[in-house]
Amino acid sequence: MEELFKKIVNPNNPKILAVGKNYVKHVQEMGGEEPPKEPIIFQKPFTSIILVDKPQVLKLPQLGHEIHHEIELGFMISKQGKNIKKEDWLDYVGGYFLALDLTDRELQAHFKKQGFPWDLSKGQDLFFPISNLIGKEKIEDPYNLTLELRINDKIVQQDKTSSMYYKIADLICYISQFMTLNPGDLVLTGTPHGVGPLKQNDQLNGIIKQDDSILARIDLQIQ
Repeated sequence: MEELFKKIVNPNNPKILAVGKNYVKHVQEMGGEEPPKEPIIFQKPFTSIILVDKPQVLKLPQLGHEIHHEIELGFMISKQGKNIKKEDWLDYVGGYFLALDLTDRELQAHFKKQGFPWDLSKGQDLFFPISNLIGKEKIEDPYNLTLELRINDKIVQQDKTSSMYYKIADLICYISQFMTLNPGDLVLTGTPHGVGPLKQNDQLNGIIKQDDSILARIDLQIQ
């Protein structure tokens, strides 16, 4: 146990960071008018990850709550940095990935109403389906990608990453003022509009495209 403790209490361990309300239309569909003055940062635990490298079945929690889909572009940090300058952002990106940030919307609203943190609404098991890593050399421009999520062959979320309010450089610069970024840190950049509930037997097909080329995908059947 002592050896495990020493391994865990290591400031170089990676973390998962996520950004809320980073697409204007999504802010509006959630009842806001404009993105926040500063990025909203929250964390998800590594126990929420499910690597979707082939079609899989996703079993939702049996709580009877509405679980919402949020498709996102993510990136991985390649080296340690603190107080990173915006112009140096690309040096710290090791690759990109497609992700679903699943949200227990009822639990989130419950905690928000009380002014409490809403980690439990975002960090449940299997609430972070993620694609394989896309090498950054394959991405010509991370702001010229298309995020798309279909449910039962109907497009429910679709937008260009150019619609992000806070860009990747902004996020790296902002976060690194407060937290040292470590190799292996995963950062989600926010979701476009069109979020909504998942239902049993839904077939989810998420993709990220560069022009007409699909760079990564997530295919899930909901149970």
